[in-house]
Amino acid sequence: MHPMLNIAVRAARNAGKVILRACEDLSKVEAQQKGTNDFVTNVDKDAEAVIRDTILKAFPEHSLVGEELGVIEGKDADYQWVIDPLDGTTNFIKGIPHFAVSIALKVKGRVEQAVIYDPIRSELFTASRGQGAQLNSKRIRVTKSTEIAGSVLGTGFPFKQKHHIDAYTEAFKALFVHTADIRRAGSAALDMAYVAAGRMDGFFEIGLKPWDTAAGELLVKEAGGMVMDFAGGAGYNQSGNVICGAPKLCQLIVKEIRPVLTESLLR
Repeated sequence: MHPMLNIAVRAARNAGKVILRACEDLSKVEAQQKGTNDFVTNVDKDAEAVIRDTILKAFPEHSLVGEELGVIEGKDADYQWVIDPLDGTTNFIKGIPHFAVSIALKVKGRVEQAVIYDPIRSELFTASRGQGAQLNSKRIRVTKSTEIAGSVLGTGFPFKQKHHIDAYTEAFKALFVHTADIRRAGSAALDMAYVAAGRMDGFFEIGLKPWDTAAGELLVKEAGGMVMDFAGGAGYNQSGNVICGAPKLCQLIVKEIRPVLTESLLR
C-alpha cells in the first residue's frame, strides 16, 4: 500500500471509531442546521478533527479542505487532502446505518489516493492511481453493463437545490422507464464506491461538492469506469453534476437525460 494511502486508511479508521462510539447513544448527538436541509453534528466535527490530526501528524506541510473545517493552507500546496468525515449525516442522525468517511489526496490538482470507509459494515474501499481499486484488499471492477435496460442505478435527490426538482424529475423518468430500478440511499460517497464494486451499474446526482466525490471519482476510474458531467464532459468538479459507471452506460445516460435538462445543468 502506498504510504500516503496508508495514512488515509488510518485516518478513516480513526474517524470510524468516533462515529461508532456516537452510534451507541444517538440521543447525545448534537445536530445543527447549517443550510437548507443541510445538517452538521458534533460527530462530523469530531471525526474531521481526528482525520485532520492524523494526516497533519504524518504530513505537517500538506493542505486540507474539508466539509466542516474549510481550507487549511499548508506550506506544500501541491498536496491537498479532501475530506468528508461523515457523508450521509442525515442517515446517521436518524439511525439509518448507511454513511461513510471519505478521504482523497490530490497531488497538483489530480486525485492520487482515495479511501471510502463504511464503519458499520467494516468495508474499506481504497484506490491508488494506476493501481486499481479494492474492497477490503480484494480487487473490484465496475459492471460490464452496456445498456440502461436491466440496469440498477443510484441517485440522490436535489434536496439542497429544490429549484432543480422539475429537471431532475424529468431526468429520473427518462432513465427509470428503462432501468430495472433506481436506488436512493443517502450517501453519494458510498453510491460511487458501490458503482466501483459493481453493486450498482451507474449513479447520477445534481449539485455535489468536491468532498462528496473526490474519493469516489478515483475509485470508479480505477475500477474501470468513467466519471462525467451531464453534458458528457469533465466539468463535474465545477458543476457538481455527476454521472459515473460502466463507460458505455454513462454515455447512454447522458444521451437520455440531456434533452430534458435545463441549460444551467449542462454547463
